[in-house]
Amino acid sequence: MPDFLTSAHALWSSVLAIGLTAVVYLAGRAVYRKSGFAPVLIPVLTGSAVVIAVLMFSGTPYPVYFEATGPLRLVLGPAIVALAVPLYGQLERLRKMWLPLCVAVLAGSVTAIVSGVALAGMFGASREMMLSLAPKSATMPIAMIAAERIGGVASLAGVSVAVTGILVLIFANPLLDLLRVRDPIVRAFSLGTAAHALGTAKSLQVSEAAGAFAAMAMGLNGILTALLLPMMAHAMHVMGVG
Repeated sequence: MPDFLTSAHALWSSVLAIGLTAVVYLAGRAVYRKSGFAPVLIPVLTGSAVVIAVLMFSGTPYPVYFEATGPLRLVLGPAIVALAVPLYGQLERLRKMWLPLCVAVLAGSVTAIVSGVALAGMFGASREMMLSLAPKSATMPIAMIAAERIGGVASLAGVSVAVTGILVLIFANPLLDLLRVRDPIVRAFSLGTAAHALGTAKSLQVSEAAGAFAAMAMGLNGILTALLLPMMAHAMHVMGVG
């Protein structure tokens, strides 16, 4: 009986947590659309704020909520793999542009890593925190594992990824407009590089082609981040940084 009650309680907790997440996201999306897609009202930002407020008000520890929403994370992998479908549709176009795209994502990946470390260093952060912020533009599963392997904190890396994605979605379009970047494919590739899955989801709202290029950028940046982080950590060690 105790085992049954424990299982029933875990199931009920998952139902409540997933239900809360879904309702808050749908409400946030409705508000976002009503506002005319105001950047500060993106569902990820407003939804996260509401969930945090509910958890604080109810006295629910975040690890409990994290564990209860496990089924949602299980579908994240298949959802990312499904991004290969629009990418396959752009295969011929990708073959013609592979060199400039690879150069661009390499530059973006290096910039993202260096800027994270430099920003943390400017504020006197510890080596552990610098290593945790380094993969901030990679997709969360890669960022958390990579940060932990080089001496960072996985949970802090996850937070930095989420915050980076939200900030990029808020400021990317005004910045790209200021730079007079009009091509939707170029804009999408930039979003995928800097804002991982959030940038890809945003690009898919523009067109399937934009989503495909954003997905490619996200994947390449994740691979490059995983390869470059150990080199960066070694260089920091040699130079005595942190």
